[in-house]
Amino acid sequence: MPATSSSSSRALNAILPLVASGQPYEAHQKARTFASRYSKSGQYDTAIDVLFQSARELLKVGQQGSGTDLTLFLLEVYESKDEVVDDESRGRLTQLIALTGSSGSWRKTIIDRSISWTARHGECPAGDQDLHHYVGELLYKDGAFDAAEPHFLASGKRDSARSLANMMVEWSAAGGAPGIFALRGTLPYLQNGNIIGARTFISQFIAQLISSRPNLVSPLQTSPLPVTPTSEITHTTEPVLNFCQLAVLTCQRANGEKNKVMRESWVRLCGTYQAKGGVLATKEVRVTLQEIATLYFAIPPPRTQPDNPLGAMISSMLGGGMPGGGAPPRRMLSPAVSGPSAPGLD
Repeated sequence: MPATSSSSSRALNAILPLVASGQPYEAHQKARTFASRYSKSGQYDTAIDVLFQSARELLKVGQQGSGTDLTLFLLEVYESKDEVVDDESRGRLTQLIALTGSSGSWRKTIIDRSISWTARHGECPAGDQDLHHYVGELLYKDGAFDAAEPHFLASGKRDSARSLANMMVEWSAAGGAPGIFALRGTLPYLQNGNIIGARTFISQFIAQLISSRPNLVSPLQTSPLPVTPTSEITHTTEPVLNFCQLAVLTCQRANGEKNKVMRESWVRLCGTYQAKGGVLATKEVRVTLQEIATLYFAIPPPRTQPDNPLGAMISSMLGGGMPGGGAPPRRMLSPAVSGPSAPGLD
């Protein structure tokens, strides 16, 4: 039986033996009763301990419904207490998420509610970066690539960008042009102003892809081409891969409307590759690239800006509003940052 704190021992000594003796319903009801009593009297830490340990033991014996219910109650107590997002509070949730298992919708329910809580009580409006990364890794290992993707993107951490790149390479091996998967990592990171994430992603993606498919290296340039003392591109036979690498390098050197050379370089880069047709010439990608042009190079959008489903999805996922709530203020930034990392990134 798990160790109990002195304040919660009375409750847990009455609850946990019921789980061990095959009476999960009774254990669940007692846990709710005790936790509700503690919470109403302001004994939040005791309520949290009762709910966490009870949920954990119920999940261990396969009681996903009861375990999920107590986990959601735990999050309600977090809210009542104004619990901060830290290693301890997050660690309880990751343990319970891991024990819930992938069957049914129980785990997704806990994940969604946990991230919503961290968005309200943590530093990141899109949800806690470490929690997003943990969930992304968990779903990646389960083979749920489409579910893991938004968590890696919302995390924004270097480790998340590397994992996303590795996952996208695996995903592309199942079919589909690798350039499509490169865009799915590069453009969202750029849209969120995360140059480090974009650079880490595309570098890892290209390295892993070339390792498994060396025939993608262009015979015209078989070795990486240095661009700056710390940056290089690998010329491939896939135009979209080349575009992604050049787009990140161009945005990295942007400085709004002050750097006219880079503004012109961005316009030429997009025009050259979009003229070739393909995915870069599609409506959705064009609008996304225009948003990036405004963000990094202060290039104003066209007067009549079409709807952008990709941009709306990314904005919603990263904590922004959906279309229909009025025109948002134009975002602009200068991503050139000295030092090893930008604020908010590992």
